[in-house]
Amino acid sequence: HKEKAGAIVPPLPEKQAVSRFSPEFVEDRRRALEKFLRRVVLHPELWAAECLLTFLRADDVTFQHAKNTSKMEDVNSSSNHGGAGSESMMSGSLGGAGAFNLAPKNKAGIKKWFSEAKTTFSGDLVTSPDDDLFDEIERYVEALAIQMKRVSNQASGLVRKSKEIANGLFEFGLAFHQLGQSEGEELGAKLQLVGGTADHLSSMAAQQAEAEFRRLEEPFKDYIRIIFAVKLALNRRQDKRVSYTALLHEIQTREVNLNRLRMTPGGEAKAYSTEMSLQRYQAAANVAQEEYAECSQRVLREVDRFKREKAEEMKLVVLEFIKLEIEVNRNMERAWGELVPKLEEGSIDVRGGGGVNAGQHQHQQHAPQPTVVNMPPPQLPPPVPSSAMPASHPMYSNVPAVPVSAVDPMSSSIQYRDNNLPGMGL
Repeated sequence: HKEKAGAIVPPLPEKQAVSRFSPEFVEDRRRALEKFLRRVVLHPELWAAECLLTFLRADDVTFQHAKNTSKMEDVNSSSNHGGAGSESMMSGSLGGAGAFNLAPKNKAGIKKWFSEAKTTFSGDLVTSPDDDLFDEIERYVEALAIQMKRVSNQASGLVRKSKEIANGLFEFGLAFHQLGQSEGEELGAKLQLVGGTADHLSSMAAQQAEAEFRRLEEPFKDYIRIIFAVKLALNRRQDKRVSYTALLHEIQTREVNLNRLRMTPGGEAKAYSTEMSLQRYQAAANVAQEEYAECSQRVLREVDRFKREKAEEMKLVVLEFIKLEIEVNRNMERAWGELVPKLEEGSIDVRGGGGVNAGQHQHQQHAPQPTVVNMPPPQLPPPVPSSAMPASHPMYSNVPAVPVSAVDPMSSSIQYRDNNLPGMGL
């Protein structure tokens, strides 16, 4: 951001405080850093940056010296921020060392911007013809950040659901394996087939969750970090605008002081010193104006490139996700389909008395199942003979009545003992 203010710098991969030396994290971070470096090298604004060339070509001593110099410049810039009265302070307010050695790449475009700009100053920030356009860009970026945050959250939820499905299928397969071991024989074997298929599908679901993370969740998170980089580029333009405004403030103040000193007798020396200082500030303001203009143009180019490239990348991400889902669902359907004929082979005696032959199983399988419509009427029990049923037996509507002539109403079913038995008389 110092050398190429307004450029959208690709985001660095995130760090990790826990397990940062694990082989998995080291490999992931190596891959992410390689992706970052490739992006910077291919960046149309950053590929020729001095810091990048130093990083790629310098030896250890030169690289360490460049790091120390950069740190010292940062400290001086922060300590001198807001001050005035020396060239180093002006340099600090303009963004650090090297501000006076600006070499614009597109001088014709900057001159055109100068000719069209109607820079005004009335206590607020300077204005330019592109302010309305940048306001629109800021609103677009803010709305895009909100929408992409929602999409990223939904993608993360989808990955979590895939992991839950993988765990559920694993538990399901384990339960069927245990059930098959307790049953044994043919039923147990087929139950274990179901468990094995569920375990295989669990592995497929876990691979699906990992692929969804790589192809869907991770690109969306990277997209959000790129949007944050766009915001940083817009902030850098705002910083240049503020720096230019501050210099204009200082120029106006020194012009007033210079006019007052020129009208004061004996103030020629102070007037000369103030005039020299005013010239330095005017030179610094010219450089700041060029930096502000160049930064504004660079931000416009970068935002346009961001829209084109991210639209293409988003299309590829969505297509890759759709292809992944199609492939996974086809594989799962194929796994369940291969299980069905294995379960239909032979038959299973659910009563535990052994299996029957395949012909009887097919006959039972193709036999119509009884329903309320085709269910036959219940079979009535045969009538009970009159000799076997006592007279006091209750009568039911579905039991045929005994004819009256078959029973003597005067006869008794009570059995009396014989009075002639010895020892039983009174």
